[in-house]
Amino acid sequence: MRLLRGARRVLLENWTGTSTVPSRGLYPHQWSWDSAFIAIGLRHLSVRRAQRELETLLSAQWGDGRIPHIVFNPAVPLDAYFPSPDFWRSSSAGAAVGAPTAVESSGIVQPPVHALACRLVHLADPRASARRGFLDRLYPRLAAWHRYLAECRDLGGHGLVSVVHPWEPGMDNSPCWDAPLARVEPAPPGTFRRADLDHGAAADRPTDLDYGRYVRLAADYRDRGYHDDGPPPAFAVEDPGVNALLIASEHALADIAAAVGADPAPHLARAHRLTAALVERLWDPAAGLFLCRDLRAGHMGGGALIPERSAAGLLPLIVPGLPDEIAAALIRTASGDHFGLGTSVRLVPSYDLLGAAFDASRYWRGPAWFNVNWLVERGLRLHGAVDRADALRSAALDTAVSSGFAEYVDPYTGEARGTRDFAWTAALALDLLVTSGGAGTELVTAEREMAAEPE
Repeated sequence: MRLLRGARRVLLENWTGTSTVPSRGLYPHQWSWDSAFIAIGLRHLSVRRAQRELETLLSAQWGDGRIPHIVFNPAVPLDAYFPSPDFWRSSSAGAAVGAPTAVESSGIVQPPVHALACRLVHLADPRASARRGFLDRLYPRLAAWHRYLAECRDLGGHGLVSVVHPWEPGMDNSPCWDAPLARVEPAPPGTFRRADLDHGAAADRPTDLDYGRYVRLAADYRDRGYHDDGPPPAFAVEDPGVNALLIASEHALADIAAAVGADPAPHLARAHRLTAALVERLWDPAAGLFLCRDLRAGHMGGGALIPERSAAGLLPLIVPGLPDEIAAALIRTASGDHFGLGTSVRLVPSYDLLGAAFDASRYWRGPAWFNVNWLVERGLRLHGAVDRADALRSAALDTAVSSGFAEYVDPYTGEARGTRDFAWTAALALDLLVTSGGAGTELVTAEREMAAEPE
């Protein structure tokens, strides 16, 4: 009951009327993969709001199909978040690739969780979804989004999506990016002001040096008009988490296609091609893990694997049809010394516990995140590790409440890090509670029915 009340409070307080902010202070706009995860939990309180969450995000889609990682709220002061709309200048700098003129956004993207979220929101009330034409309206946008990633972002030419900025895979400050970022000349410190330090401890956040490199990469991408053709940018990486989420969402999009009378075959075919490329390009049998590939490294044009163990390398567990031996190896790796799940820690850390760069407090360099653990829990269950999934679910529910729905936590102690009342933490904890049939499920269902908004 405490979890139910707390999660509901966070989601209601962070709701803006059209979408949900990740947090009222640190993140005052709409974020792409945040909204997908938020909708997954929000469907248990209000299917209509969950639909609107995704509709609002997708209404900011660019003409080339990309879904921007931030959609800016014009009512929020420019100095409340950096980089702000006047930095990205999407409607002007992105005009040639179809940036909308009615809304300002960033020009980079985040992991494609959206089709998976749309399918789960639809399944929460299929009849209401059909009455509103929810899937019919969103299917073409989702198909365009996946097409953009598969066609415009295959920068290596080997069938996988590439990211062009550390913010794109969502794990912004991962040690996996240290070597690729070392090639980037940072923007001078006096040319930008970090608003994130107004809301979070410096020890929990990226360093000024790393932030300067993030700014440089974003500015360079903006100044080339957000085009993806031409030579690969200074930062070009094939990330296993991004590609695994695209594969899972292609499977979801195949189901959506069937529901709206479209052909699911192209989505299933793309999912199979991506799965084969993921295994061929990023699987490292010696590590028992998928690794990132730096396209600007190596000498043969194919890039080089980055020898850092990140939780992104476990996310292919969510891929249907992943070879059994690889799934089994990933489960062993998750509970082994490097990630310690169920042995030294209760939640999956974002980075190798034994890695030289491990930091239990600093953003994506060790702390445990709830979206990662929600995905791993789902993957464990998909591949038959039910007991491990049950234990992880229990740990996530306990920690969500005890941490005050923190943005992330120390993987050893569960101590809250980052901001509190974080929306996807509340949403995904609520989803784990309801889908497990835990205490309070009946109340959630009853409240959703009573609070149903008019069609």
